[in-house]
Amino acid sequence: MRSKEEKLAIVKEVLTGKSIRAWEPDIRHERVWDWVKKYQAEGEAGLEPKKKPGNPLSRYERRKELTYTEQLQYQIELLKRELAEKEAEVARLKQRNARKEGDARRK
Repeated sequence: MRSKEEKLAIVKEVLTGKSIRAWEPDIRHERVWDWVKKYQAEGEAGLEPKKKPGNPLSRYERRKELTYTEQLQYQIELLKRELAEKEAEVARLKQRNARKEGDARRK
């Protein structure tokens, strides 16, 4: 993740006419355009790194010692995450099987 200062420097260079392709190996040009649009709409504040909201595990992962209740809550959150991943995998497999069945019917 790039800092606000790095993004700002790149955006300013782009706005002065430098080609976006200059960062080709490091940064996708779509991302640079997103930064430019955010800068034009919101100013420097638009380039601030955003924290991902709602990570229920973060409150437990930063602490060295957890109470028994907190340990149980942490385990519950881990299991919820695992369940969501498994449900997404099942949905993907169902879609793939539906496509294969459709392909078999066409033959």
